[in-house]
Amino acid sequence: MDWQEKLIALFLYINKHYDSELFMYAERMSNNADPEFSDAEVITVYLWGIMNGHGKMKSIHQYTLNHLSAWFPELPSYATYIQRLNRISPVFSGLLPLIQNDFPPLPGPEFIRLIDSMPIMIAKAQRSGGAKIAREIAAKGYNSTKKTYYYGLRLHVLAVRRNGQLPLPDYIGVTPANEADINVLKEIADDLYDAPVYADKAYTSETLDFLLAGQDSPMNTPVKKKKGEKLGMVEKILSTAVSRVRQPIKSLFNRIEEKTGIQTASKVRSTQGLLVHVFGKLAAAMLMLTPDFNS
Repeated sequence: MDWQEKLIALFLYINKHYDSELFMYAERMSNNADPEFSDAEVITVYLWGIMNGHGKMKSIHQYTLNHLSAWFPELPSYATYIQRLNRISPVFSGLLPLIQNDFPPLPGPEFIRLIDSMPIMIAKAQRSGGAKIAREIAAKGYNSTKKTYYYGLRLHVLAVRRNGQLPLPDYIGVTPANEADINVLKEIADDLYDAPVYADKAYTSETLDFLLAGQDSPMNTPVKKKKGEKLGMVEKILSTAVSRVRQPIKSLFNRIEEKTGIQTASKVRSTQGLLVHVFGKLAAAMLMLTPDFNS
């Protein structure tokens, strides 16, 4: 498909799901229940902008105004567009499972699950202590990879590994930054059957190992050495093997960040804006994993 066909396909896709299900997340109780610039257009403009490399809201609006005015002649002013987008922020979390339904079929009956998390930072380092935005859902936490404190969220993804391709997200969750990764896996452990799970050391837990082993879903993590202890050769080989198996989920996170810039939320000014930033960008990234929008 050329870009025009993809844009039309995206609008029809959003409009179909909005009319059948997503409207429930954005119902109006006012006289302006049927605006000239529809909610489906609001969503399409945002997703299309993200999918075409425009990570910031102002850039998305300007790009649409400059290059797509014939397609969206009723595009409102920037301030009004932001208000419209934030008002329907719950739509994006409702859109994610609908996109997952359109993922390619999972690999055969024997597959491997990978789990990991990444930070979404509203403020970091010295500024993290004074951040006040979205306190209902955000908190201060520590990012061990970047070795810095930050204020924001953590994105958690449990995905199915595919040979030679990016893994497909099976579970997507968002928690405050201070929530331990292992708690998320414990919450969904009852739904994991008949597939090994590969994770990093943050998920090491004897209780979790026992629970998953009873469901034929053995837990595999790098060997966690005790303080002052050195790993033996066998333990090093095992840890390296686990890290290689779970590498694709790192690639998935890198792809999401590269395409959407989801990790940096410093321009967000409200809880609704944060929800759009997280779930809207996730929806765009997930669409790009489906056959129709894979590029």
